[in-house]
Amino acid sequence: MYDRTEFVTAAQQKGDRTPPDTARRLKVAPNTAWRLWHGRTAPSAGLIAAVQEHYGITPAQLLRRKVAA
Repeated sequence: MYDRTEFVTAAQQKGDRTPPDTARRLKVAPNTAWRLWHGRTAPSAGLIAAVQEHYGITPAQLLRRKVAA
């Protein structure tokens, strides 16, 4: 399961306040950044690598197993 809160927190700590900020930093389409911010889709392998490079989030932090309550 993709943990969008971890992603958004790291983006905001780097100064990215909106999906368009993230789109510019990661060099992706604005709609891709929007989907990441809102948890609509999990990032691809290439995008996971870019997130790690720019935001310092490891794949293990970004992709977590969903724990049943």
